[in-house]
Amino acid sequence: MNIAILSRNPNLYSTARLIEAGESRGHNMQVFDHSKCYIVNESREPSIYYGKEKIENIDAVIPRIGASITFYGASIIRQFEMQKIFSTVKSVALTRSRDKLRSIQIMSRENLDIPKTAFARNPKDIPHLIRTVGGAPLILKVLEGTQGLGVVLAETQKAAKSVIEAFMGMDKSILVQEFIKEAGGADIRAFVVDGKVVGAMKRQGKEGEFRSNIHRGGSSTMIKLKRKETAAAIKAAKSMGLSIAGVDMLQSDRGPLILEVNSSPGLGGIERSTGVDIATKIIEYVENNAGKKAKLKDKVGV
Repeated sequence: MNIAILSRNPNLYSTARLIEAGESRGHNMQVFDHSKCYIVNESREPSIYYGKEKIENIDAVIPRIGASITFYGASIIRQFEMQKIFSTVKSVALTRSRDKLRSIQIMSRENLDIPKTAFARNPKDIPHLIRTVGGAPLILKVLEGTQGLGVVLAETQKAAKSVIEAFMGMDKSILVQEFIKEAGGADIRAFVVDGKVVGAMKRQGKEGEFRSNIHRGGSSTMIKLKRKETAAAIKAAKSMGLSIAGVDMLQSDRGPLILEVNSSPGLGGIERSTGVDIATKIIEYVENNAGKKAKLKDKVGV
């Protein structure tokens, strides 16, 4: 098959691993920087160009879209979808999962357990907002933040009020979320492919750091999920419409609490921690969903 990876850097670990896994299974792997793609639409002919060249004869797409270019990346995926080309991440699922507030609302609707989360715009609501999530300490999250950036631990009510007022003063939209003390600065990343958890790791923040992100200096180790954690991860990915997802959750006294569902999870941490060949599992997922169509095209000479 001809498989396109949408990535801004072919040398990134995740992109390089997908290329390696695909080529080892006999596929033609191509990398396109989606920020340099452009689309042309006319009646019944949605096209995608990369420079002067029209992108054609693609059987499947694996999007690796960064948060800073979500809107444009989703438009490129949508163009492939209009051409009836299989994508491992649907455009609507990408935009849904990247909107922190929308994803929280969806998970709440789907009866998933999440940390209590509040959202408001009026500064007069700040005291009630703080009380609603159980008071300080509490977590403040900027809606557009990624990899732990824009996430603040407010240890006192006074500090929480000051930080919320500051963000509101800058016209920043933030979520106010309860602090789960018993998590101990750790969380779980469960990697879901095609409705199954294929690997999981526990990430621990460095000393004095409440955020567990590896990008922030945290460490990771393989973990065997409990039945409830596995079920929660699968349900969370499904709620976003994602067949491939990194589901982040906290271990709490009341069970697993879903924090976020990542639509473009990195492969480095999870593969190194678990020893599982996640890249090949993604390629196998592509084969199972786009492979039959590609074989039919070859057979009829389309």
